[in-house]
Amino acid sequence: MTTKIYKLLFLCTGNSARSILGEAIANDPAVTQGRLRGYSAGSFPKGQVNPWSLDLLERVGLPTQGLRSKSWDEFAGPDAPQVDFIFTVCDQAAGEQCPYWPGHPVSAHWGLPDPAAVEGSDEDKRRAFKDTYLALRRRIELFASLPLEKLDAMALRQQLDEIGRR
Repeated sequence: MTTKIYKLLFLCTGNSARSILGEAIANDPAVTQGRLRGYSAGSFPKGQVNPWSLDLLERVGLPTQGLRSKSWDEFAGPDAPQVDFIFTVCDQAAGEQCPYWPGHPVSAHWGLPDPAAVEGSDEDKRRAFKDTYLALRRRIELFASLPLEKLDAMALRQQLDEIGRR
């Protein structure tokens, strides 16, 4: 019996920090037991991944190859991977008019403060990115532990909303 691999799309406005971290964590088999495949995109991508995101991912041992800041339009076309779940990780993206997503994926808002907006010392910035990483990792771990094939739509929505409040 094959286990379905669920595809997750993490959305943020700039696709340089939070959504990139979500993509990398979702692709970590140590977190997801290989049950998830992560992607990320932005409504107005910055065009490059925030260097603090790359620094943090390298420090925790996650691969950074292939991570790039990209438009959510890449996931709305006919050749795009069909995602099962969409998570907005910033409040601005949650309020924006999203494109049509093929396959009608389940969506939830998992908003987090923007670590890229933190000013101060390098240590302050590293801490902000680490806090964001840890919050996303915990949420993705909880999501990966759900019996997705057994939950009806209402129970799934309730679980996703609860995870987003953690």
